Amino acid sequence: MEIKVLISRIIFKLVVSFLFILTSFVAVKATTLRVHYDVGFGNNITIRGNKAPFSWSTGVNATWTSSNIWVYSWPNSVGNVEVKPMINDLTWSIGANYKITAGSTVDIYPLFKNTKGTFSKITNFYSPQFGNNRTLLIYLPPSYKENYAKRYPVLYMHDGQNIFDATTSFGGVEWKVDETINSLVTNGSMDEVIVVGVYNTGANRIFEYTPCCDAEYGGGGADSYSSFLINTVKPFVDTNFRTLPSKENTAIMGSSLGGLVSFYIAYNRPDVFSKAGCMSSSFWWDNRALVRTVDISTNRPAVKFYIDAGTNNDGLPNTTAMRDALLVDGYIQGNNLYYYVANGGSHSEFSWSQRINIPLKYMFPFGSTVY
Repeated sequence: MEIKVLISRIIFKLVVSFLFILTSFVAVKATTLRVHYDVGFGNNITIRGNKAPFSWSTGVNATWTSSNIWVYSWPNSVGNVEVKPMINDLTWSIGANYKITAGSTVDIYPLFKNTKGTFSKITNFYSPQFGNNRTLLIYLPPSYKENYAKRYPVLYMHDGQNIFDATTSFGGVEWKVDETINSLVTNGSMDEVIVVGVYNTGANRIFEYTPCCDAEYGGGGADSYSSFLINTVKPFVDTNFRTLPSKENTAIMGSSLGGLVSFYIAYNRPDVFSKAGCMSSSFWWDNRALVRTVDISTNRPAVKFYIDAGTNNDGLPNTTAMRDALLVDGYIQGNNLYYYVANGGSHSEFSWSQRINIPLKYMFPFGSTVY
């Protein structure tokens, strides 16, 4: 009997020890990096970083798994690390280092070859809300035709003919949105995004970009324009391009009346847009009606707002009034609100091109994409 009891105790201790070892093993192997990239036959992904088991001089080999996902795990006790993937330990990924929190499993979608985006142009795109047609000029980020596993946030921009191409832009001056994004992605300041430039329709622009109704200019088509973007443009883009369609990854942006309608749409549809860039916005519209709406509201939509104005006859008092209304509602400068004064800035394409980098980095900082 004593022998049986002794054997039972030994077995029990062995089982407990095995479970302890197994549990400990799982705990220390809690930090995992998953690199999504097709390197092609005969090549591999290595990882370099700032703490052992990594170094910046020699990479460790990641393990290939199905769907071209390269995996590497390391002890949780290492703590937070910065890493960067390489191809064959020779070619660095483009952009910033990836910051990995201890205990997390992180999916990254690097690029190694391209530093410039490309375009897809959709002409005669029909709007059932207005019964008219317009062009969509869609910027696809540098990795779009390199890393086919990757999907992207989307930024919808108004006055689309002004943001990419000087030959179609007002006054022959463009915003240089594509050049700015290419540069910010390459230097590691922002995440890659798809930008949908929605052309305006000339004479119908004021109506489409405004809530109702200014005593002098009329207007009142903003709700229909919102429906056009949300129910017509966005489904088309999400169906035909590799997007991340959630509200966390969807933003809207414009200037002047385009800034006004960006604020209006995001404020009323936070279920679709979580970020809005509003440059030199026409908050004067209808005797500051939108400012007054925010001022008396107890609502605080879960939207990050960027609002700015220049000091050179650019409506700064109206933008400051909107800033104040947002602060009263509980928005916090530097958190869910970025109010910026452009010293010497005017109401022009050139001025917007000079500071477009600021809202882009604010809305899509490196590492902010929600996969």
